[in-house]
Amino acid sequence: MTAPWVALREVVEAKTGTMNPSAWPNDPFTYVDVAAVDNKKKTITGARTIAGAEAPSRARKLMRTGDVLVSTVRPNLNAVALVPESLDNEVASTAFCVLRATPRVLPEYLYFFVRSNRFVRSVSKLAKGALYPAVSDSSILDQRLPLPDLKQQRRLVDVLLCAQGIIRQRHEIREKMTQVVPALFFDIFGDSTANTKGWPIVQLESLLKLNPQNGLYKHKSAYGAGTPIVRIDTFRDGEMDDPASLKRLKLDDDEVRRYGLDEGDILVNRVNSPDHLGKSVLIPALAEPTVFESNMMRLVMDRERALPRYIFAALQTNRTRRHFQLNAKRAINQASLNQQDLKSLTVMLPPMEKQERFARYVEATMVNFANEARALKGIETTMESLLTRTFG
Repeated sequence: MTAPWVALREVVEAKTGTMNPSAWPNDPFTYVDVAAVDNKKKTITGARTIAGAEAPSRARKLMRTGDVLVSTVRPNLNAVALVPESLDNEVASTAFCVLRATPRVLPEYLYFFVRSNRFVRSVSKLAKGALYPAVSDSSILDQRLPLPDLKQQRRLVDVLLCAQGIIRQRHEIREKMTQVVPALFFDIFGDSTANTKGWPIVQLESLLKLNPQNGLYKHKSAYGAGTPIVRIDTFRDGEMDDPASLKRLKLDDDEVRRYGLDEGDILVNRVNSPDHLGKSVLIPALAEPTVFESNMMRLVMDRERALPRYIFAALQTNRTRRHFQLNAKRAINQASLNQQDLKSLTVMLPPMEKQERFARYVEATMVNFANEARALKGIETTMESLLTRTFG
């Protein structure tokens, strides 16, 4: 028998409650805003405890265990989460629509529904506002979902929870693997700040084959067909997205030659929020000419003095982060670096044999990291297929 389709508002409580923490200025409370939700893992990862006197004006929505939080801002990013028992009776931002299940539906069933492509596409089409696209709670509650009986919901949820559990395990493995390279760096080269092994200290400028180069500027309207371009949003944790997924630009031959990337080039983010300034990526072997955007700088190393793999790791150290923080030019919500800021950065310069040893270990680690990434991608694809089969 085909399950009936109903609107969300038919299976959730009409009122979920509000509170004003500022009414108790000396009492601490735990606050969940949109930034506290990891839209990749679909969980709350950044809840923070603050005093009532410091409560933002948006801190008003009451949460209960099992509530489903759905961000109404930038709905295409799908920042959704299931409220755990540890956050029962705490406070969420008014930027969330809070879904509290009635006895007709399982909370987990609602949670997986709002993760489905059907739901995301539908609410994204309703978003209004160019700079801060958002939807209303009413638009969320109008969304329709298939509603089988509770026994069937439980069967479907159990399968999806199993897939989600595997995904979380894979994420945990990847997070642990990201700690391997810093540990190797410390083991071979010591503390970069104290230089505990007494390596020579040199300016980065002395290790470059060319001056740092700013990337290519093109208006977003130029994106379409043509040459792939590496952007800030196409790499994370030092790893670039699949080159096949990069946006493309129509460029002339001179632009491709001037901004074309080679294996071993290092890109450093020169404009971003202060906490993310200096984010970098080591360019892998590329199947076709690829360029980079203007808010990055390219470093080309003199490989007779320093290996790209070593310098890339050095850019992730506390020594480098401190340099960037001290030298950044700050505006209201972002900071920037210039070429001199990069060239004046000082790094330890161990012997080439030590750098080569480090590079060999890291390359072996990266093979395992890539295998784990493929495994994660596979189970995530399976999850998407299950969501589509369940919710259309």
